[in-house]
Amino acid sequence: MQPPAPFSSALASAPPHPHVLITASFGRILPKTLLDLFSPSLRLNVHPSLLPVYRGAAPIQHALLDGQKETGVCIIEMMERNKGIDAGGIWNQKLMDIPENATFVTLRDILGREGGDLLVSALRDILAGKATLMPQTTDAAARRAPVITSNDAIVNFTTMTAEDIVRRYRAISHQKPIIAYLKTNRSLQLHSPSVLTDSMQAVDDILTAPGTAIYHSPSASLLIRCASNSILSVPQVKQQDRSMLKAKDWWNGVRPEMRLSGGDEGPVQFVRTQIVES
Repeated sequence: MQPPAPFSSALASAPPHPHVLITASFGRILPKTLLDLFSPSLRLNVHPSLLPVYRGAAPIQHALLDGQKETGVCIIEMMERNKGIDAGGIWNQKLMDIPENATFVTLRDILGREGGDLLVSALRDILAGKATLMPQTTDAAARRAPVITSNDAIVNFTTMTAEDIVRRYRAISHQKPIIAYLKTNRSLQLHSPSVLTDSMQAVDDILTAPGTAIYHSPSASLLIRCASNSILSVPQVKQQDRSMLKAKDWWNGVRPEMRLSGGDEGPVQFVRTQIVES
């Protein structure tokens, strides 16, 4: 990575004070040659978590995946990679509640605004000589936030509750569609899922095992049995290599080999699979 002019690698000395290097949810590691052009106190990163929790490329997604009620923003010193990722000292931080039903997009925007305000405050204090750099605490058990992969988008109806799957949709569907696999090994994207809160005996009698699904006319949704006897409601789906459809239209095209017991009636069955990423 080459820094933009005038901060090229050919620059003999660091930029004059008070030039500042700032990144925000950047997702890449800056090289030492670039970092060395700036004073350690003037290279700042806006990180959307309360460090040391959720160090890594996807802190917002993992906070939502884990069902956290609180998160925050930190202004930290950028360090060389060999000293740790997102491990720099903290100039400023703020604790925040995660709104109910927050998605990645809504939480990103909230944290972005708060992070901007926090950055301005930290810069003012740093340039005025009033800021204090706090070393990060060491916590080997702190949750990490690795990059989101295709495997994160695959649901497992045996181990995940309907609430787990809805959280997954809110956390990562902006970058990876949430998918399940049919008996035919074709993927089915699940769009706008919600938790079915009303118990229906007729549905319970048909969906006897996790990963079985039927179309439910009153809710115009595909209902899928999940872990802990929960039910996921899905109004729109997209089968592999096909267009997005309403659940009813997709159900009308279900073939016998997709069903639990074959034939022209009965629930569809999903199977567990995993993508091996290179």
